[in-house]
Amino acid sequence: MPSTSQPLADARAQLAEAIQFLGFDDGMRRMLETARKEVTVSIPLRRDDGTMELHIGHRVQHNISRGPAKGGIRYSPNVDLDEVRALAMWMTWKCSLLDLPYGGAKGGVQVDPRAHSERELERLTRRYTSELIPLIGPDKDIPAPDMGTDEQTMAWMMDTYSVATGHTVLGTVTGKPVNLGGSQGRAAATSRGVVYSVLNAMESIGVNPSQATAIVQGFGKVGRGAARFLHEAGVKVLAVADVYSTIRNDKGIDIPALEAFVDETGTVDGFPGADPIPASELFAVACDVVVPAAVEGVITEQTAPMIDAKLVVEGANGPTTPTADAILADKGILVVPDILANAGGVIVSYFEWVQANQSYWWTEQEVNERLRTRMDKAWNEVSDFSKDHGLSLRTAATTMAVKRVAEAHVSRGLYP
Repeated sequence: MPSTSQPLADARAQLAEAIQFLGFDDGMRRMLETARKEVTVSIPLRRDDGTMELHIGHRVQHNISRGPAKGGIRYSPNVDLDEVRALAMWMTWKCSLLDLPYGGAKGGVQVDPRAHSERELERLTRRYTSELIPLIGPDKDIPAPDMGTDEQTMAWMMDTYSVATGHTVLGTVTGKPVNLGGSQGRAAATSRGVVYSVLNAMESIGVNPSQATAIVQGFGKVGRGAARFLHEAGVKVLAVADVYSTIRNDKGIDIPALEAFVDETGTVDGFPGADPIPASELFAVACDVVVPAAVEGVITEQTAPMIDAKLVVEGANGPTTPTADAILADKGILVVPDILANAGGVIVSYFEWVQANQSYWWTEQEVNERLRTRMDKAWNEVSDFSKDHGLSLRTAATTMAVKRVAEAHVSRGLYP
């Protein structure tokens, strides 16, 4: 049997636990764990110096029972098909949990965007998009930014699809620039959602944000905004890590100053307002809340015993392994799972898609208010289900999401 990557194994283990609780048979389990459609494409790239190199790209549509597929595009040298399969599955549960009319998808290209010019990334993106045109579209599969991609990437994807179609299709992707049909509030939506989850979880265990402390692992698309919004809520951020360095200040890091420093240097390394510490010591910093906001699989059986906190709120997808989950539970640490905690991005992507399809745009205040309403409603539902059935928040969230997808399958029936 082929080897399975850790994220995919973790995603399948979480699904199996939900299936067991719900009492579904093995046929339903296999259908829900298997992607509906997968494509792998080769992407030849002409470098600026005239040389040619080849990259491999993937797109996985895990489930479309509740609506068109939805999910980000990741540019990373570590992308592989099993990782994309896992991320697509988590997207299915996330959309279901937040009651969005989508199924889950994910895409990725094996490339280090930091090692390529903007012109090279444009050529790569347009070629990748052209290979996906039969699969994507506002009624089929709507990509969005993820690690290593941004609103410019989405603008290139939308334009490539529109050129092939013969007219501008704003709903092709989400996470676009506002001047191309993007939504106000989309760029910070995932980070805002994470902090809404932090504040809801703090309230549930009686922690006052103005007296609380946090550490944030990752200072990119999600972690940077999460650190800023935690700081604005009165939470003292004691330590921050990016791919280059880990820094600590027990009196609290000046996040606006750190953001200005990162804008100038591209990294937290060397920030004068904090001291460098080994990356291995980040999770050992005592605090109230840990926010892993980088990549999957960072809280493991090795790192989980180090954590001295009341809460772990998952800004990243799949940062905690099942073994680590059990360790954190034994330590009495409440874990707010990724499919709830970081759902702000897909919620506002949904808002962007709705706005694009209606050609009517909302104000940033309207977007943020609707985001908060959705996040609070999902928190209350998951929290209540967890208490009623004696389940962890992760198992409760996954079980609720899986049940909704399974019910959609049953209602639609099998064809033929």
